[in-house]
Formats: sequence, C-alpha cells, structure tokens
Amino acid sequence: MMMIEWVRSIPGIADGNIVHFLSWLTGISGEGTSSFVISRWVFLRALGIIYLIAFVSFWVQAKGLIGSRGILPIQDMMTGLKSGSVSWYQFPTLFWLSGSDTMIHVVCALGVLSSILLVAGVFPTLNLFFLWLLYLSLVTAGQDFMSFQWDILLLETGLLALLLAPSAILPGLARETMVPPLALFLLWFLLFRLMFESGFVKLVSGDSSWLDMTALRYHYETQPLTTWTAWYMHQLPLWFHWLSTVIMYVIELALPFLFFGTPTMRLIAAAGTAALMILIFLTGNYNFFNLLTVALAFLLLNDAAWRKMLPETVLKFIGESGSLAPLSPWFAFPAAVIGTLLFWIAASGFIGTVIPGGSLPLGDRLASVLRPFRSVSDYGLFRVMTRTRPEIIVEGSDDGETWKPYAFRWKAGDVTRRPGFAEPHQPRLDWQMWFAALSDYRSESWFQNFLVRLLQGSPDVLALLRSNPFPDHPPRFVRSRLFVYRFTTAEERRQIGAWWQREERGLYSPVMSLR
Repeated sequence: MMMIEWVRSIPGIADGNIVHFLSWLTGISGEGTSSFVISRWVFLRALGIIYLIAFVSFWVQAKGLIGSRGILPIQDMMTGLKSGSVSWYQFPTLFWLSGSDTMIHVVCALGVLSSILLVAGVFPTLNLFFLWLLYLSLVTAGQDFMSFQWDILLLETGLLALLLAPSAILPGLARETMVPPLALFLLWFLLFRLMFESGFVKLVSGDSSWLDMTALRYHYETQPLTTWTAWYMHQLPLWFHWLSTVIMYVIELALPFLFFGTPTMRLIAAAGTAALMILIFLTGNYNFFNLLTVALAFLLLNDAAWRKMLPETVLKFIGESGSLAPLSPWFAFPAAVIGTLLFWIAASGFIGTVIPGGSLPLGDRLASVLRPFRSVSDYGLFRVMTRTRPEIIVEGSDDGETWKPYAFRWKAGDVTRRPGFAEPHQPRLDWQMWFAALSDYRSESWFQNFLVRLLQGSPDVLALLRSNPFPDHPPRFVRSRLFVYRFTTAEERRQIGAWWQREERGLYSPVMSLR
C-alpha cells in the first residue's frame, strides 16, 4: 500500500500529464539546481564538433571509398536503383539528385558548414536537421563503409537533439526557451540503452571469455585498430584484466540506473561513464564514438554542477538565460508526438534485447517503418571477443614470381612498425580489412572491387594506402595472404625490436588479374 501511495504521489501520474511526469523524472523546473540550459549549450556545441569530425573524416576518404573511381561507386549504385523500383523512402539519400564526385564533395562541405554553424549557435534547429539529413545521406550511400554502430548512434543522437534545441535564430537575439523534458529524457534513455545493452549482450552472448573475466586479455591485441598503449596494457598480469572487466561491468550494467536518480547519482554515473570512455580512447581507435558517449553524459549534469566546474569566463561567455520562454505550441505538440513515437520504438527494441522475443504493441511494426532512416537502433559493442588476430596482406606482382606488399596507413602490417593513433579519424578501409580477415573473401564484394582498383591503378583508392609499391604502373597480378598476428612479449621486443610476431596461414584470396 505504501508503494501504491508513493507511485500516486509522483507528479503527472494521477492526472496523466506526461510532460509533468517527465519534468519530475528529469528534475527540470526551469530554474535553480534543476536547470539544464548550460547542459544543453555544452551538449549542442560538443555535438557540433563531433559532426564536424565525422564529416571531415569521411570527406578525406570519400572518393576512394564511394567515388566514381572508388571501391563502391555510389554513382553505379544510384544508376541501378533508378532503373529499378526502389524509392527514396527505401534508400533515403540526397544522392538521388546526383551520384557524382561533385555531389559527394557538396554533401560533405555542407555538413562541415552546418557543423560550424551549430557550434556557433546559429540556427541550431535548422542546422541539426541539415546535419541529420546530410549524414543519413552518407550512411545510406556509404554501404559497407558506413555500417558501424556509432554512425547509427550519431544519427539517433542528432535526431533527438532536434527536439532539445532552442528555437533561437542567433545566439543572444531571443530569450532562451525551456529545456523540453521529453527530449532530455529520450537522450538519457539513449545513453542508458547504449551502456546497459553493451554490458548485457556480453553476459548473454555465451562467450566464455566474458563470463570468466578474461576477455580484456585478448581485447588489446585483437581490437580492429590497436595502439602502442594497448601493447603495454596487454603485458599487464591476468588479475589486472580480470579486475578491469569487473569494473567495466559495474559501469555498463549498474551505473546506467543512476542516470534517472538524484543530481549526485547522475554526477557519479556521468563520471564513471566518461572515465570508461577515456580509457577506451587511450587504448584503441574508435573515432568519435567515445567523444559522442561523453557528450551524451554531459546532459546528466544540471546547471548547478556545471557552474562548479566551469571557469567564470566560460560561464559569462555562455551567458545567464534568466527566465525561460515557454515552448511554442506549434513546436511542443509535434515534438511530443514524434518523441513519444521514438521512445516507443526504442523501448520496444530494448525489451527485445533483454527479453528474447519481447516487444511493445506495434513496436516492431513502427520500427520497420522507420528502419530505412537508421535513426533508432539497439546497441551492444564487443558482444563476442575475438581471440586471435588474422590479418590480410595484399601483394602485387608484375611477373607472378616477385611479390611486393601494399602498406596500409593504420592496420597491422610491418611487424616493426609501432601501432599508432588515428582517432578521432576513422580510416574506414583499414577497419573493413579487419572484418574481411574474419570471413571469406568471396562474401566480401567490396574487397574484390578493392583488388580490381589496385589492378587498375586507381589514384583515389591508392590514396587510402600508406605506400604504393608500383608507383609507375599498376601490377599485372594481385593476391592476398593471411597471417595470424600476436603482440610480442616484453622480452621479445627487447631482443628483436618488433611489436608483432606473425605466422602465415596461406592464401586469403587467389592470384587475380584483369584478364
């Protein structure tokens, strides 16, 4: 009976006012310690910087990946789609207008411009919409090279940020609007799903290394693009990796429930989440993923917490908003409808993750309707730990006897070359090479196209590599060999000066030529 009375006492429950309920849940009252205006300001600027990183990172590789002389030309795909019965809804991208290299540059350039304007606080709502649409266009057109969870996470974050953004046109020209409690709740729930699902899928995957706490013993060595700091982490004793795994589970499975607690609880949860992301950032190459997760954690802090952490000069630059303008009914009602729909789909997917076969009424059907827009997803990183590190070495030859290797910019190759940091940039070809090594080359059509481009001597594709052993002419033949790499021990490195030891396992793909 006491529990029932407590539930009835929650604001918004008795009268069915969902906005009132979410205001109570998130602690928003628009003033004092429950204000999130500074939090919103910090989050939107961080999101603008992350969008900027994402667009610039893809732009410098775009021609080699999806350009007319790239590995998976978007122009060829769009020609095929236009001749078929595929609609814009099924393949939402601005490249319906044109699949040319010029259009690729235009989309990336507009993304960079909108990112800068968002950081400057200019037309935040409009620029957030442009950024979502432009990045969706790249994710759709990028095919295998834009199929990562963090690309979907950025789209989902950007879509929800649309509901959070102030309606001002220019900073300082209009009174700050209140922070919509539904939008804030949805972003908290997104961070909750990201963290909790990442821990949950490890436990239920059946991977024994996650159950016996030895997974991190393999992680540093077998992650897609490892770093020199990971080599040192790998040398630490097994008890350290065991303890690290336990701490990771606490952060991923327990702390997310504090996201909906008191300000102090949220501060602890935000600090733990940020600490985990920083450690991952310092030992691996996961582009903007860690930065985006930290940016979401920023929203857990109310303005009172920010005032304690930020210097006075920064607070003066942000400015005091004073009284907050109410949300316009023209914005509040459609935002509430869209937000409720997105919450229902996300909650249904979350239930399906933790309860196999579970969902909310109409949840699966609504999810299928929005699936082409790639903006609501389930998450779960490192579900199964890779125990060994297969690596593909691509070689070319003029005579079929003497073979020269192509060197990639970031993936493992030369055993004496120190693993480096690429983040926040994501070298997407190098990433795809890691996945290809775990499968058969015949199931990786992009890899076969990549070999064809090497035989053709495509300058755009060759620009993705660190070095070209055939600078004057393309080779007549190419092949790929498969090796298993492992980190050297501290003693081995002292003796031979190498970061890796490797053992050949035979051909990955046979000798090929344009003939």
